[in-house]
Amino acid sequence: MPISHVADMAFERVSRLASIPALLLLVATWAATVVQSAAQSLIRDPDIEYGLRELAFPVLRAAGLNTNRVQILVVNDSTFNAFVIDYNTIYLNYGLILNVESPEMLQAVIAHEAAHIANGHLARRVENLKAAQRNSQLGTALALVVAAAGGGEAAAGIAAGTSGSALRSFLGHTRAEESSADQSAASYLRWAGISPSGMVALHQKFAGQELLSEINQDPYMRSHPTSRERLRAAQTFLDAFGDSALPDQNAKYWFARVKGKLSAFLRSPSWTMRRAKEETAQDIRLMREAAAYHQNRDLNNARAAINAALAIRPDDPFYYELKGQILLENRQVEAAVAAYRHAVEMTPNDPLILAGYGRALLAHGETKNALQVLEKARARDFKNARLLRDLGIAYSQTGNTGMASTVTAERFALQGQLADAGIHARRAVGQLPEGSPGWQRAQDVLIASEQAEKKKRKRK
Repeated sequence: MPISHVADMAFERVSRLASIPALLLLVATWAATVVQSAAQSLIRDPDIEYGLRELAFPVLRAAGLNTNRVQILVVNDSTFNAFVIDYNTIYLNYGLILNVESPEMLQAVIAHEAAHIANGHLARRVENLKAAQRNSQLGTALALVVAAAGGGEAAAGIAAGTSGSALRSFLGHTRAEESSADQSAASYLRWAGISPSGMVALHQKFAGQELLSEINQDPYMRSHPTSRERLRAAQTFLDAFGDSALPDQNAKYWFARVKGKLSAFLRSPSWTMRRAKEETAQDIRLMREAAAYHQNRDLNNARAAINAALAIRPDDPFYYELKGQILLENRQVEAAVAAYRHAVEMTPNDPLILAGYGRALLAHGETKNALQVLEKARARDFKNARLLRDLGIAYSQTGNTGMASTVTAERFALQGQLADAGIHARRAVGQLPEGSPGWQRAQDVLIASEQAEKKKRKRK
């Protein structure tokens, strides 16, 4: 896909329509707003997310977390950061993924964020935030969460309008949690059979950097322990328990594939073509070349490269999905539908692949089939804004303007645009039968919108 489209990577998120409970919608809306503030958007891609699940699986299992529930999502931000803001999602900036040098380093990051979930830090942060707010006007909860995620500039911005003692109190709690998360993460890696050397390498990469820009800063104004402190703790753990982990070829493969696909769509095509030659897995090299050719609008070579990758891995649904994307974005709609259909036959419940298939069916004029496929995708992942946009178009084309308004309202809400969401939700409530699933979903959005408006008026 053209690099300008990377923000909504088509790369790419029951018997009756599932209604989003109002509380869940509020949490999802808050999470979307946090991500938007920190990085503008998510990068949704079934291949990348599957690879991250493969890397995260042993870590999440060691942490005692539900491996089917916790998602690993990529944030469209070039900075080196990762964070959690709810119990079901770990966010990794693409800048972090592209800059770590081994699967063990990335798994160490995932282990650290998983520890925040497993150790109950999220609930305590809410309580710490409330306590700090009682002592000082700290601004919005969003700003503090961004600061807690490790953003020095964000923390400095909050500090400018905040009582220093109150902020130090909040970040003091956060620093203790970060140290605890590091300790737990090291244990998870050992229990999962993953080399703890990745955690040491991670801290070595950034040890001492904070001194370059924050030498005169109050240490309690930082939300994390210093890199040198974390490096010493990681090295102590490694010295105490040793490193008996065996190389994991599956982790090595998926790490290379995740980085390869991300870089192929985020870097220039010329960069990709130069670096792809270094790739040891031939199918990953071909996938990267296909993406580079696609960005250069060279359909023939892009198709040849992805077909060659499929010749190596003929049962890989994600390569079929990429082939469908390449064809669809080159207006080869019928061939795109066929490619997506192959992907769906292999992985019938992946919501991102279903979303791509529905998009292709919609472009092919098969609106009713597209509607069914898109609703199936939405039932599995209601947080995919691009899917909701396509679903709104499908409902509109079938004359169901009430449902079109409902899914449009949900899309705006999940993007943090609650005023716009309220307009469409109110329209949907007026058009749909009272008590119907679509009406209930619109009501949920309307509640969230009205509550946000009340809070806004109170602040004024």
